Amino acid sequence: MIDADRLQELVRLMVENDLSELDLRDKDQTVSLKRSGTPVASAAPVPPPAPAQAAPAPTPAVTEPDADDGLVAVESPMVGTFYARPKPDAEAFVKVGSPVGEDTVVCLVEAMKVFNEVQAGVSGTIERVLAKDGDAVEFGQRLFLVRPA
Repeated sequence: MIDADRLQELVRLMVENDLSELDLRDKDQTVSLKRSGTPVASAAPVPPPAPAQAAPAPTPAVTEPDADDGLVAVESPMVGTFYARPKPDAEAFVKVGSPVGEDTVVCLVEAMKVFNEVQAGVSGTIERVLAKDGDAVEFGQRLFLVRPA
């Protein structure tokens, strides 16, 4: 059974972030919450999960080079908010003309108060920046175009 305090915390997060549905699954537990006036919860009878920790984001999907110009897109690995810089007063991770390697951090995507680093996934030079600081981005949305080395 899910801990009542954990359930209250999940409902609070849903309300604060204006979420209508939340599904959490791990190897031991499944929790589904839906809001339509009154929250409804269902949980598998297993121990509550450990508190969520920020995990490194998976390497973003890299599309095949475009036939037209040979550029490769770096895509968002999740839905969230795009940040081009580590802090508001800092320089951008990359800009047009910046050289990048596969492991170069090119931006952050924030989802539910967790900032996830996005890596280039390809070596080359940044040719275009397609998202603006603070933009909402979707899973698979193209964020940068890179000319492969």
